[in-house]
Amino acid sequence: MRVFRPVASLLLAIAIAAMAGAPASAQEWGAVSGTVTASDSGFPIPGTTVLVAGTNFGTATSTEGDYTLRLPIGQYVLRFSSVGFETRFDSVTVRSGRTTYLDRVLSPSTTELDAITVESTREVGAGVFGISPEQVRNMPTPMPDALRALRVLPGVVTNNELSNQFSVRGGGFNENLFFVNGFEIFLPFRPRTGEQEGLSLINPEMVESLTLYSGGFPVRYGGKLASAVDARYRRPNTGQDSLMVAGHVSMLDAGLTASNSALDGRLGWMVGVRKAQARRFFETQELEGEYRPDYTDAQAWLGYRFSPGVELEWIGMLAENEFRLDPNGRKTFFGTLSQNELLAPSNLQSLWIRFDADNEEIDAYQTLFSGLRLSARLTPSFRMEHDVSLYDTEETEFLDLSGTAILYQVDPGAENPDEGDGLFPTGSSRQEDAADNQIDVRTATASGRYLFTSGRHAFETGWSMRSLRFEDRLSEKSVVAGRATNGETVRIVADSLNDAATLSTRQISFHADDVWDVLSDEPGRLTITAGVRVDGFAFTDEWTVSPRASFTFKANPITTWFGSVGLYHQAPTYRELRGKPEIGESILGALNTDLLSQRSLQVVLGGEYFIPSRRFFFRTEAWYKDIDNLISYDIENVRVLYSGENDGSGQGYGLDLQLRGELVPGMESWLNYSYLRAREQFDTAYQTDRNQGWVSRPTDQRHTVSLFVQDYIPSDPTWRLHLRTLYGSGLPYTPPVPGEQLGNVVEQIPGDRHSARYTRFFRFDVGATKEIPPERTGSRMRLELTAEILNLFDMINTVSYSWVPDAAGIWQRIPTRLTPRTINVRLTARF
Repeated sequence: MRVFRPVASLLLAIAIAAMAGAPASAQEWGAVSGTVTASDSGFPIPGTTVLVAGTNFGTATSTEGDYTLRLPIGQYVLRFSSVGFETRFDSVTVRSGRTTYLDRVLSPSTTELDAITVESTREVGAGVFGISPEQVRNMPTPMPDALRALRVLPGVVTNNELSNQFSVRGGGFNENLFFVNGFEIFLPFRPRTGEQEGLSLINPEMVESLTLYSGGFPVRYGGKLASAVDARYRRPNTGQDSLMVAGHVSMLDAGLTASNSALDGRLGWMVGVRKAQARRFFETQELEGEYRPDYTDAQAWLGYRFSPGVELEWIGMLAENEFRLDPNGRKTFFGTLSQNELLAPSNLQSLWIRFDADNEEIDAYQTLFSGLRLSARLTPSFRMEHDVSLYDTEETEFLDLSGTAILYQVDPGAENPDEGDGLFPTGSSRQEDAADNQIDVRTATASGRYLFTSGRHAFETGWSMRSLRFEDRLSEKSVVAGRATNGETVRIVADSLNDAATLSTRQISFHADDVWDVLSDEPGRLTITAGVRVDGFAFTDEWTVSPRASFTFKANPITTWFGSVGLYHQAPTYRELRGKPEIGESILGALNTDLLSQRSLQVVLGGEYFIPSRRFFFRTEAWYKDIDNLISYDIENVRVLYSGENDGSGQGYGLDLQLRGELVPGMESWLNYSYLRAREQFDTAYQTDRNQGWVSRPTDQRHTVSLFVQDYIPSDPTWRLHLRTLYGSGLPYTPPVPGEQLGNVVEQIPGDRHSARYTRFFRFDVGATKEIPPERTGSRMRLELTAEILNLFDMINTVSYSWVPDAAGIWQRIPTRLTPRTINVRLTARF
């Protein structure tokens, strides 16, 4: 039995990561020092920027014009720049443990430059965070996945490496928007566990940019409360060497991507295929059995330019994700192990589940997406886009699981409890779960955008019309059986629903905004964006109006302030409308036609400061949300269960901090800390003695730390290291309390709402990559061999609890744990 101390573990992980980001040894680093002076006067030039060319790694000269820059051994080109002087480039060789002296003289220039050079193409604004495709691919994760990579960004809450669902700044899993090239896509509508979800629809090998709007997002993104994820796929290169191919194969997945252009660059295409069979990864869990996951994804992009400014593009996606499990049994040890039995006795327990023969679980997701867009630039200042898209998904869930669960008290001194030594039975029960569910969702969307620039203004208007159709079939039942005092079997029906329903409805929206570059004599210094969005939802016959505004102000070359304020509405879709049907209630009868859109007033204020001497960015954002017409929900593993009522109001506030920069030239790293508070209060009509006053929301993860470090071995830059750490304090859940007693089995009913918390979530993933450049392969091909250790410290993380009664009828809490330490090896080829 292992005992971990969360704070100590977290500090240890950060310390190791920090050491990895520091010089590997003094003998593999050297330094460049010198003085920068003016050619006309000979005086030193303070504040001169000294960079490794093409990177943001460098320093700045002191008031005496002196600088010292530590670098890994090798050859570099340094860039010297200062306001009022010509930029100069000089080469230098850095030797092990030695200082190379390089004094430089800069000539005056009539061209005005920024006093401090900041090599960055990042979009800076309230709640805007970006991550590059290369960083996504380098990040050690079970499978290369764009959405799983977003967890290292500020404000993102997560506690499950198996799922691509996440929460942003206290919002729910269903409160995030996802776009690929401006087309909206969707996550699975009704997953039960993370294993079922498979690959997300965003292919990281096809991505050119990935942006998370964690708050204050523009009016063109609408319909959700928490965030918007905007993925832009790259365009194929033009020219003689336009063909690009990338492929990888690992112990868990494989993929192939190719792109090219033709007809003098007027025609471009890109295709990507991915397949994952992560059996080895899932088999590390406590639930034993035959895992047969099979995730397949194929995507294509095609673009044709009719004439300058007129282009037609099409994007298509086909995904088939299937998860099969034939369970055998489960052994879970839990409780406490004392090091001093006199002060605090041990209470170590174990749950053993034996499943019946021929049990099976099959979950499948089949998704088809197709989008077509025509873009036309009619004048240099006017452009318009019109597009149509179709999204169709079929989700099926089949369960036939039954078995006997036995609770044991474990003797801490037993030599081999995993084989049954020192186990004393304290209770048993039998559970039967059956389900044959299916949901078909089809959305058809048409939209238009019109963009016009005039002077210092950039205007945008747009519209969207969407039809939605949901076909839902539910047939599920869950039974817990035990023994009565007279020896007879008592069966408690925990959940039962057998019905089907169809819902068809429409949505329509309009938006308009203006981006105003306020200061004519200082372009780009102060930018104000103001807009409004109008949405209509036919099923509830509701219209909403969402005004929003934001600003960005560059106070000086190293300090930028930004903020936003606005209203956000989320119209109820099928999951919210249906809520949780009672036993015996039909699905259509549970649909709430009076349900209103949730409304959130959001305020964000923050700033970013550039530290010239270390070339690091320090960023901070404070945010506040006020929510009314709230639809409360619960989370079971990753499944969201809505109440189906506007039953309360909510609040959220928090602080996000980020330190970001290059520890070595050309490789960016960052450290985030987030604090948040998300709470809700039920209206009088929906209050019970279990939900009085302000209570935590399901996503109230108070403290979150994420760390991503990139490094290389100075003596051999073809060896790269990548580290990722995720830490989150425990999320709240509602513990059960005893209800009616039937024999020796006591029903469990919900206790005080969200009055307990899961244990902290913490994992540390590390990867090492050896690059074989084209000159070594004798061709255009570049090879990379990567080895990863996932969950390096083998931390125990709990995603949910199940409950099993003991012999006294008292329900015992059984943790459902995530994956332990896993090793993965990947080979990648690019040309």
